[in-house]
Amino acid sequence: MRIYKKIAALALSGVMTLGLMAGCSTTETETTPTTAPTVNQATSPTESEGASEANGLNAPITVISREEGSGTRGAFVEIMGVVDADEVDATVQTAEVVNSTAVVTQTVAGNQAAIGYISMGSLDGTVKAVAVDGVEGTVENVKNGSYTVSRPFNICYKEENLTDLGKDFVKFILSADGQAILGEKYIAVEENAEAYTASGLTGNLSINGSTSVGPVMMELAEAYMNLNSGVTIDVQQTGSGAGITATMDGSCEIGMSSRDLKEEELAEGLTPVKIAMDGIAVIVNEANPVTGLTTEQIRNIFLGNTTNWSELG
Repeated sequence: MRIYKKIAALALSGVMTLGLMAGCSTTETETTPTTAPTVNQATSPTESEGASEANGLNAPITVISREEGSGTRGAFVEIMGVVDADEVDATVQTAEVVNSTAVVTQTVAGNQAAIGYISMGSLDGTVKAVAVDGVEGTVENVKNGSYTVSRPFNICYKEENLTDLGKDFVKFILSADGQAILGEKYIAVEENAEAYTASGLTGNLSINGSTSVGPVMMELAEAYMNLNSGVTIDVQQTGSGAGITATMDGSCEIGMSSRDLKEEELAEGLTPVKIAMDGIAVIVNEANPVTGLTTEQIRNIFLGNTTNWSELG
């Protein structure tokens, strides 16, 4: 009887063991992870020499670009030389094209392998700005000229379409009050400007254009309306090209542009006014090990010549 019980116990133990083995096999198959971008172990100093510090990430680069007509894109491709032999924008065709600064930021923040560019004043802590040619993108470095990826913030208008309200708002932007607002994140252009005195004007003012200039323009508009309670200012952020076109055809009174106006736009009777200077930040995901790139490396990424982060390590 004892022998029978012992044999039964051994048989039951064997069945349980086989069951556990089968269960482990099934679980292991179901939880096998999919392939994801990998970060390699640190390399020796000789393997990571040069201005690039992108060593470690092994994944295809996702290029994020602004749309054609964007002032930020126009300035970026010109400064970085992302053009063909005819000096035409040659941004890689596989780039994900988005239509605002906010969407560039959100897209890069959500993709470890992404790279893009935005206004330096729009950095919000969700992405990482890389040094360019060994220089950090700061207001001071834009001022002293060591950070060369910069461009103007402009407004434009047609003299014949600019109302007294429009003229007074431009006066406010260029006053000490307006320049102080611009100087919080950008570089003011009027260092010895006089203080603004409220005009008491009333009415509506329409402004359209750059999504880079837009956020600070809304701050300027709010400050102006607080001083002139009878005024309503509508700020639309549709991109530099769209804003310039709207100003030319009279759809809005003042346009915003994050690039210099083209000859053909000036020929349409537009008057440009520089209101500030801004740096363009080259941004990557916070989890990306890269902290610095050279102009040549950035150019090759956006031309499509460099397609994997591992090529930069």
